[in-house]
Amino acid sequence: MRIVTRPDFDGIICAVLLCEALDITEPTLWVEPNDVQKGRVDILNEDIIANLPYDERCALWFDHHFTNKIDKPFKGAFEIAPSAAGIIFEYYKDRFQRDYSELVQVADKIDSANLTLDEVLHPEKYPYVLVSLTVSNEARSNVPYWNTLVALFREKDIQQVLQNDEVKQHCQDVVYQNDRYVDVLKQHTIIKQHVALTDFRPFDRAPFGNRFLVYSLFPEASVNVRIRYEDQDKDMVVINLGHSIFNPGCNVNVGLMLAQFGGGGHPGAGSARVPSSKADDILSQIIDQLLGNKNNET
Repeated sequence: MRIVTRPDFDGIICAVLLCEALDITEPTLWVEPNDVQKGRVDILNEDIIANLPYDERCALWFDHHFTNKIDKPFKGAFEIAPSAAGIIFEYYKDRFQRDYSELVQVADKIDSANLTLDEVLHPEKYPYVLVSLTVSNEARSNVPYWNTLVALFREKDIQQVLQNDEVKQHCQDVVYQNDRYVDVLKQHTIIKQHVALTDFRPFDRAPFGNRFLVYSLFPEASVNVRIRYEDQDKDMVVINLGHSIFNPGCNVNVGLMLAQFGGGGHPGAGSARVPSSKADDILSQIIDQLLGNKNNET
């Protein structure tokens, strides 16, 4: 039995809960949603998929993304909720030996982007927020670190987690990166009415940092579009969209919109991977829909 989840803070906590509830010892498989959608992940019949699209080969599935809802019977649980971790916590609530309620509340808060301006600007003052920012799918070499976090959160509280040398170093790196990321965002973001467009394609390796910083730097924007090459081959472009958490003026369900281009997500946040040759055309379509700012759920 193996956990298959995505490398974000919600995925980390999903793995913590599933390992505890089901006594799983096999290494977690960390994958991207698009890889599951495209059938590029070798899902086994005993796998437990969490925080990712459904695959009919799995044994159990837990998710909360708007665009991943299915109509066929399955084992597990799906609900539109702040986090997938919260769904797993409720599903296995009688199996936990430790009290994970605080950890799940934090997963709800972070995955639903329910953050204050001070938490965005000064994450070093907020331990859970800071640790969450050390988890990024843009650094594939961090698989051992993600596994370390799962092991730590199964046994320790947040203050003890922060004392781990590896976690401490990643947190220090995040604080340093965020200082640099402010300047990079200012240099590579343009405003089109209420849309902030951040283009990192000039970089061979895209910079990364606190994904919420852009909303504090461009308060007039109600939605951010961020584009980057997936890797150094530059064959694929990753498009990330997010409603501003400080300016709630975007009416477009971005997860539903990105489903048109092979992506998906939540009403307020989503992503898609597209061929580089088609990226500019798709980007133009996305921006036109965002500028129209119409509710697309009907």
